[in-house]
Amino acid sequence: MKTGKIIATNKKAHFDYEIHDTFEAGVVLTGPEVKSVKSGNISLKESYAVVKGNEIFLLNAHISPYKFAANEGEDPARSRKLLLKSSEIKSLIGKTSEKGLTLIPTKVYLKYGLVKIELGLGKGKKKFEKRAKIKERDIGRDIEREIRGKS
Repeated sequence: MKTGKIIATNKKAHFDYEIHDTFEAGVVLTGPEVKSVKSGNISLKESYAVVKGNEIFLLNAHISPYKFAANEGEDPARSRKLLLKSSEIKSLIGKTSEKGLTLIPTKVYLKYGLVKIELGLGKGKKKFEKRAKIKERDIGRDIEREIRGKS
């Protein structure tokens, strides 16, 4: 998948979840929201996607109001509809009904001038798995330091 300019990434997604599969989705946004996202004012922290009926919605993604637009009364964390192919939606409905699988936005990017979101289908990691990952990363750092120190 060829992506354009990456606007935002969800750094905690790969730490908190084991991502199995990824999907590209368009987002239904208003004009000022598009301008705000293109200027980098979006946060994917604590956001997730849910299936409601035959549609998928992005929840808790915070898009700051565009400062040059009249945004009276718009909620920055409102739910936004995601645009996917119907075959992908049917596949996701089946997969998310399985135990423990959820949809997590991993990054927001521009593709041909359009705002796209990469959704990861993942399973939550347990606390001991996260600790093991941190320990493994620290050991790798220590090894790199030793190698550099001896050269």
